[in-house]
Amino acid sequence: MVRWVVALLLCLGSWAAVAKDAAPAAADPATEARMLRIAAELRCLVCQNQTIADSNADLAVDLRQQVRVMLREGRSDAQILQYMTDRYGDFVLYRPPVKAITWLLWFGPAVLLVSGFAALVLVLRRRARLSDDQFEPDEADAAEDGVSP
Repeated sequence: MVRWVVALLLCLGSWAAVAKDAAPAAADPATEARMLRIAAELRCLVCQNQTIADSNADLAVDLRQQVRVMLREGRSDAQILQYMTDRYGDFVLYRPPVKAITWLLWFGPAVLLVSGFAALVLVLRRRARLSDDQFEPDEADAAEDGVSP
């Protein structure tokens, strides 16, 4: 029985050694490179943190195939990106455009950072103006002075 299992594993291993890499889906390498360049600009709607070029989700595979078809039809890169944006919204773009609707997305982190820094400066300035007797003593300082907290 063990011999049969070993023989079966050796046969399966030999098939794996003979296997070749998958050929690109497009016969033309230039078209495939162009498809990958466009796919790198589109977000996978399933994974959301990967491009459709990097994702193996079924939807990403379908979208890559759809991009190939549009390239064969002779559409430009801008037309393909516009088609995807019209169909799925700005979210499908890995770098959404700056518009009134996306200002918070683009400038929100900077506004929060500046606001936090301004609040820190105001608090530190107010504390610098206070005298030492307006602060509660630390436990270590109170123990040294013989005062219980």
